[in-house]
Order: sequence, then C-alpha cells, then structure tokens
Amino acid sequence: MSTMQQNPSGRGASPDAGEPRQTAPHRPASAPSYRAPLWLVGPHAQTIVPALFSRLPDVAYRRERWDTPDGDFIELDWANDAATPAPPPDAPLFVLFHGLEGGSGSHYARALTAAAQARGWHAVIPHFRSCSGPLNLLPRFYHLADANEVDWVLRRLAAQHRGPVVAAGVSLGGNVLLHWLAQRREEASVVAAAAAISAPLDVHAGGAMLSRGFGMVYTRSFLKTLKVKAMRKLEQYPGLFDPQAMLASRTMFEFDDVVTAPLHGFRNAHDYWTRATVRPLLGEIVVPTLVLNARNDPFLPGRVLPARADVGPAIELDQPKHGGHVGFMTGPFPGRYQWLTQRVLGYFAPFVQHG
Repeated sequence: MSTMQQNPSGRGASPDAGEPRQTAPHRPASAPSYRAPLWLVGPHAQTIVPALFSRLPDVAYRRERWDTPDGDFIELDWANDAATPAPPPDAPLFVLFHGLEGGSGSHYARALTAAAQARGWHAVIPHFRSCSGPLNLLPRFYHLADANEVDWVLRRLAAQHRGPVVAAGVSLGGNVLLHWLAQRREEASVVAAAAAISAPLDVHAGGAMLSRGFGMVYTRSFLKTLKVKAMRKLEQYPGLFDPQAMLASRTMFEFDDVVTAPLHGFRNAHDYWTRATVRPLLGEIVVPTLVLNARNDPFLPGRVLPARADVGPAIELDQPKHGGHVGFMTGPFPGRYQWLTQRVLGYFAPFVQHG
C-alpha cells in the first residue's frame, strides 16, 4: 500500500454514488480497429518510433503546485495555449495520468491534451511525485498501485470543476487509475468515464518480458533516470536504502526490491508486484472504462490480457493485434497519434455534456 493513508480532501462521494452506473457503450462507428501502417512493422518499432519521431503539436502549459495532506507537494500542468480559445467553465475536464518517468512533455501527453483542447475541453496532467522536475520532499516516490494519490487528486479536481470530469492513464498511470476505480467502485463516480492505455495489467508477466532480450533496452532507459532520483533521495534521507544494492540493480524487480517496495509499505518486490497486479480486480470496476492494450505490447504478453468474461459490464476491452506500447501510430512516417486520440476521446464523448 501507499504510505499516504489520509482521506482525500475530506469530501464525501458524489451525490449519485451507489446508484447503478451506465455500462460501457459499444464501439462507435467512428472508432475502427487499429491497423498499423505498412512502414511500421513489429512491436519495438511501434513502441519506439512514436516516442522518438512522431509529429506532435506544441502544447503550452500552466503549472500549478498543490500541497499534499501529508506534507509533500505535487505539480499539475494545465493545457493553456494562448492561441486556443479558453473552453467555457462547464466544459469537460480531461485528466491524464502519465507513465513511469513520464510527464506533461511525454509524446502521448502532448497528443492527447492537444486533442482535448481541439474538442473545446479543459485538460490537465497531474505529475506523480518527483516527475515534474523538482524532487519531492518525503521519502516516498510513486508506484503502480498509488490509488490514494489518484483519489485525492481526482476528488479535488472534481470539487473545483463545474463540468464533467473524465480520466485517462497511460502505462503505469493507467494501472494506478484502474486500481483506484476497482477499490472505490461507486465512489469513483466523481469521473464520468475512464480509460487505461497500455496498462501493465499483470506486473509479474510484464516484468519478466522487460528483464530479458530486447526488453532490457527499455529497462535500462527507465533505470537510468530512476537511479539518479534515488541517489538524490539519499541526499535528502541518508540511509533510506542501500545505495550499492540500488546502483547494482539491473532489472526493475531488483530496483523495486531495494527502493520502490520498502519506500511504499510493501514487504519486497514480489509483494509489490503481486499487489500492484490489477487484472484480478477488473471485475470490481463500475464506472464506464475503456481498457486498451495492443496484443503485441513488448511490456506485456498478449496471453495475459483479460477476456470479456474476466471483466464487468462497465468495461470495454480493445485489444488490437498491433500497436506496441503506447504506440498506435497512423499515417506516413513519422506518423501521428490520430487513431489513439480519436479512440480515447471518442470513447469519453457520450459521457460528457459537450462531447
């Protein structure tokens, strides 16, 4: 569990908590199945090319800092492009939770927030602790099951926003969002709908893929920044964990065993990965939710993806054959995020007033 155990914002559930929720709608005609362009072949190209080469819109952000109830802070980036007319106060609010070591500058974040702006929606990206630039104050960072953090953030956003709120999460952010939806059930109705994109639904299976072969390329990229942060955290809190064991870690399991698990109340990495695995909890979700995973995601084997019988009626599964990890590019090289933005925001449209 997270070390953050406080009640979020002190507000109660929304007025309709406990009432029957609308089930996920069928895929609209405007959302065809994803098909990779002929030039984009294989799971690794479909993952790496979007991250490094895709044509992305410029998004201007306005940063806001919130003090957390436990004496720390987070920073949120609001899409605030002066060239785009400001949406009305009651327009939908699109909230995006980023992936591991991501943030508002991530390729998927820029694409999705720009698309939300184009629809006349508000858009905000809350950063997990340590991911907005300055190092956070407490010993903790963030993790795959950080549902208490998401609960506090979404309830505060919903309390201050006049229009409907929808929330999406990418990779780690999607996993955390699904944990929150499953744990809070009807109380999660502060959002009208949700979407999880390329979430690592089975952390053990995904971790095994990232610990061998080409998966180690992704692991080394993650560990490069995580180890830098961990050393900075040791400057704040000498003796917090073993620096030599942390620096020697070669896999995410080894790093999580030394750093992530003990800093967030887990016994060890096995306990953390087991409790962070959200696939068995998907049947608990009652808020309409899109769960989008490519079957060739190099971060998660297709064989562990849930079937229709594994989830409740509120969940819509979309599992295209291709797409990689947070890929789903279309068009000529270097590609655009047109399909992904239309799929996610199009899913939300029936649930919001201005969709």
